[in-house]
Amino acid sequence: MKLFLGVDGGQSSTTALAGDERGKIVGIGRAGPCNHAGAAEGREKFLRAIGESVRAAASDAKFECACFGLSGGPADKDALAREIVRADRYIITHDAAIALSGATGGAPGIVAIAGTGSIVFGKNAAGRSARAGGWGYLFGDEAGGFDLVRQALRAALRFEEGWGAKTRLHAALLESTGAADANDLLHRFYTAEFPRERIASLARVVDEMALAGDPAAREILNSAAQSLATLVSAVRAQLFSGEPVNISYVGGVFQSALLLDRFRTLVELSAENRVSPPQHGPAAGALLEAYRASGIDCRLQGMVDEKQ
Repeated sequence: MKLFLGVDGGQSSTTALAGDERGKIVGIGRAGPCNHAGAAEGREKFLRAIGESVRAAASDAKFECACFGLSGGPADKDALAREIVRADRYIITHDAAIALSGATGGAPGIVAIAGTGSIVFGKNAAGRSARAGGWGYLFGDEAGGFDLVRQALRAALRFEEGWGAKTRLHAALLESTGAADANDLLHRFYTAEFPRERIASLARVVDEMALAGDPAAREILNSAAQSLATLVSAVRAQLFSGEPVNISYVGGVFQSALLLDRFRTLVELSAENRVSPPQHGPAAGALLEAYRASGIDCRLQGMVDEKQ
């Protein structure tokens, strides 16, 4: 049996899917994050995450083609991926590319990704691609989970110091983290106790407070939806001219019904834009790219929830 591999290596977790030549999923594996590989510790984590997830999906297999979509890009990970996985052909790319392939089933379109960070990526029928955003937590990642929580904490700090509007975000963030006050939480966020992924997970607090009617929380979500819609518009302008475009969305931030509804409304102000949920997850997108590179056109069978 010929096997193919798709790997989604992200900031919070790694997922590997193995499939046969007919598109049937035969194995899935999950492991920890693998987004950094520069320092020795990062390389060790990368090798462990890739190795554990791939072995769980298809123990000791050799693949016809293996596609890796890696957070932060492939520059410092290409050789490591080839070292730990045996395959006749390799595709080493970034996570946005496989997210698009999974979301659209391999068709042209645009995907907005908002998890810990954010980026918008698209590809047209001619194979030309473009991106907007994805500058990292220091200089961008607008509407990513980390950015939402950063804005929520800033609103809480302004309220605590007496120069900002009252907001439920203050009490909610303290209750969720056990911090004594917003200033205490600020300093905790600078420590190893709160890596970016853990901070980003608190974006659910922003959504909860927005649903409870808090104006500051609602403004944060509305602004995030506007940022993502603007990035989509920028990518569309680079790749598509007048024709209908399929636009999808991936990432935990879109679990907010308020943000998703606002995002959809803004994007579909252009009649040519059609917003729809993703067909598959990023790991499935990587597997589809492995098939495509091998000249196999198939539909995936026996799909599983990549988030389990």
